[in-house]
Amino acid sequence: MSTISIIGSGGMAAAIAVRTAKAGHTVELVSRDPSKARALADQLPAGATTGTYGAELAGDIVILAVPYASAAAVVADFGKALDGKVIIDITNPVAADLSGLVTPQGSSAAQETAKGVPAGAHVVKAFNAIFGHVLTKGGRLDAFIAADDAGAKARVSAFLESLGLRPLDVGGLHMSQSLEALGLMMIGLAKNGAGTWDIAIKVDIG
Repeated sequence: MSTISIIGSGGMAAAIAVRTAKAGHTVELVSRDPSKARALADQLPAGATTGTYGAELAGDIVILAVPYASAAAVVADFGKALDGKVIIDITNPVAADLSGLVTPQGSSAAQETAKGVPAGAHVVKAFNAIFGHVLTKGGRLDAFIAADDAGAKARVSAFLESLGLRPLDVGGLHMSQSLEALGLMMIGLAKNGAGTWDIAIKVDIG
């Protein structure tokens, strides 16, 4: 198993950290507030560590688990520390009133994040269409991924499989626009047609 670095300390960061630790990976948690990172690490199996915000990261896979509004600043704060890393962008750039997405026309959160990372880093979209509490409950869930770099996509696919998820490749990073729209649709479905947040998308491949 490997070390996975997670930047963030909110609900999705916790959900991914729990599942990652249960899969046998070493989890490194990093937050602007070190006490939050430590508190989350203390909830995980022995071996979870905390890192220093803006400094070098132990994991080759880095999960950006912060709100979209903070993502660009976080990427800038880490700068060259992200060089050579595979960065998983989980953000959903949803307007507060759920009226749509707040990314520039023709772009996505993942594509905007990719503009700010070092040349040697690769951004992969994943996890954004799975609710955190559903991820925590376990089970084999479908996990959509989008990326331009085949090697990065393969590494994230292997990581997702190690968590007991089924990675489904939807194409290049431009497809993040569709995945983020899907994230918004999931929120709308939970609040309206489904009437519950205990939902997940499953693809039936015949």
